[in-house]
Amino acid sequence: MASKTPPPRGLANLERFDLLPALRDGVQVRYEGSIDKQGFNADWDWWLYREGREWVIFDVDGPGCIYNFVQHRYPESEEPTFRFYFDGEETPRFEIKPSEFGTKPPFVRPLADAYLGPEDNGRGPIRVVRSFVPMPYAKSCRITTDLRLKGPNKGDGGWGHVVCHSYADADGIETFTGREPYGRVLERWSRVGEDPKPAPAKPYEAAVLRGLTIAPGESVLALDERGAGCVAAILAEPEPESEPSAGGEGWLGQLWVRAAWDGHEKPDVECPAGVFFANELGYNPVGVLSHGRRADGSCYNYFPMPYWRGARIELINRGTEPVRFARWETRYSKADPDSPPYAEGQAGYFRSSAYYGPKATPGADSLIGRIEGRGHLVAGHVTAWARKPNVISCEGDVRVRIDGNATPQVESDGSESWVCYGWGFPTPPETNPSSAYDGLPDNPWSMVRLCGGDWYPFERELVFGIESGEYNNQYLRHSGVLFYYGVDGPGMVLTDELDVGNKASEGAHVYRTAGSRGYYTLESEYEDGTGRVLRDTGHETEGSSEFVVSVDPRNRGVRLRRRSDQATGRQRANVYVDGVRVKERSWYYADRNPYKRWLEDEFDIPAAYTAGKTDLAIRVEYVQEGETRAWNEFYYWVFSLV
Repeated sequence: MASKTPPPRGLANLERFDLLPALRDGVQVRYEGSIDKQGFNADWDWWLYREGREWVIFDVDGPGCIYNFVQHRYPESEEPTFRFYFDGEETPRFEIKPSEFGTKPPFVRPLADAYLGPEDNGRGPIRVVRSFVPMPYAKSCRITTDLRLKGPNKGDGGWGHVVCHSYADADGIETFTGREPYGRVLERWSRVGEDPKPAPAKPYEAAVLRGLTIAPGESVLALDERGAGCVAAILAEPEPESEPSAGGEGWLGQLWVRAAWDGHEKPDVECPAGVFFANELGYNPVGVLSHGRRADGSCYNYFPMPYWRGARIELINRGTEPVRFARWETRYSKADPDSPPYAEGQAGYFRSSAYYGPKATPGADSLIGRIEGRGHLVAGHVTAWARKPNVISCEGDVRVRIDGNATPQVESDGSESWVCYGWGFPTPPETNPSSAYDGLPDNPWSMVRLCGGDWYPFERELVFGIESGEYNNQYLRHSGVLFYYGVDGPGMVLTDELDVGNKASEGAHVYRTAGSRGYYTLESEYEDGTGRVLRDTGHETEGSSEFVVSVDPRNRGVRLRRRSDQATGRQRANVYVDGVRVKERSWYYADRNPYKRWLEDEFDIPAAYTAGKTDLAIRVEYVQEGETRAWNEFYYWVFSLV
């Protein structure tokens, strides 16, 4: 972007696909859903607490925006009413029933719909409702239902999740009303396969290869540009005889796309064409807004790919047979020196993680991708194979850990839930503008998810893993890749640590408390699926705690991370910096886990409270909420956003 105006939030964020490369400050991704607290596969209870006659399933404090809502339930079960409360309102601002998804504005197709799963040997059918309608809030949001969402049996059904962004401040936020102008997004989401970006001021230039044949081991240059610009689209039309056979053979599997921006020695993108076009298996043409394969076999990738000194794209045949294309086209624009579409340093390079080739990791998550630096994940592609056909192989949770946090920031209740189907992969192909899957009934399967609104920001690293089976109890081979926008170097640095319970550390940080309930030692696990047991001593207070920490004076905000005991939920505290209360939010975590009790949760302090300072006096003041009777703290990490 040419200006330093903060990227848009809410509906505007979803409208501007062209702004996807813009680096984002003060944004974190959050997930709340029906995860088995013991780490197995009983993912069917979805509730945080009961309040009056309503069951609360989502409860956050501070500015943010919901971008994805999913819930599945058997058609014969009683129908719940979902109620959305914003900014502390006592009456719901919006209500909707599962049967209304797809027809009740603004939850209309294709932004929201209902998917009816198959019979699947008597397990189904089940109705999955899903929404990608942005629902921003300036202060807080709470979602309730008049029924307790629980149970795996016919007549029950509680699975579901919410994916949202949490913002450090409320700048630019207008709380959801349901009357926002959704026409532009609805129109674009109705044209999957066409470029979702706004039309350019002048036509794109194009590098076109016609009648292209690439021999085994050969590489062909598809683009070699100098100067600043942006690749806007990569389009492929294979010759009819080159159409891939089922199972990823043919050009989808053997042709690789390699791209390097600005002369980088390490390629920014390097992956099979199948995942580049969202079709690794190739059984059926599927696609999302950003990339895919059309019914006629032609392929598209519309992610904007900016560069400032040059772009080089190669096509490499790593197979044993020639691959042939009637046409391969790379569309791009040259930047106007006086008004570049993306300012260097304010936008990330379009990149892929290293391709994770088909392999199994028995007893542990398959780590599809590990990304380092600063940026945001915008899409993921995962394929899986079991040892034999007709095996239910999609129960494994996706777990995404960000910036070294031991607690996953995103954890789905099954692979299929991550792509918002929520009922296995027995009837391919299925597709919507934000997610799709391909394959055979349950095995093999391949899924793709576009995070066009709910991208996953990271400041240091992002690790994307997936279980093999219900709790890593199956032998599965996974493959896949992650697409993201990023730059080298971290966006935050660790500038201090406080080990509560360690007298030397407490003394160095002038740690003191009021209303102490004493120290205690806990030995437990995190929810990361590793089974790692940690023993630590911490403190709890029904009053407050104070300490002094060091920060980088160049900071653009400070992030506090706390290790805590989540045996009880609804922990809340007000945070003060140098005697001034952070007004944007309280430090609040509504969920609980009495089995895997370790939690690492975070609190962002906007730069208005921290900029230019080298030390901060922090006071954490406990606020009683629900069943909690104290605030507990075992360890604090202090990160300066730089």
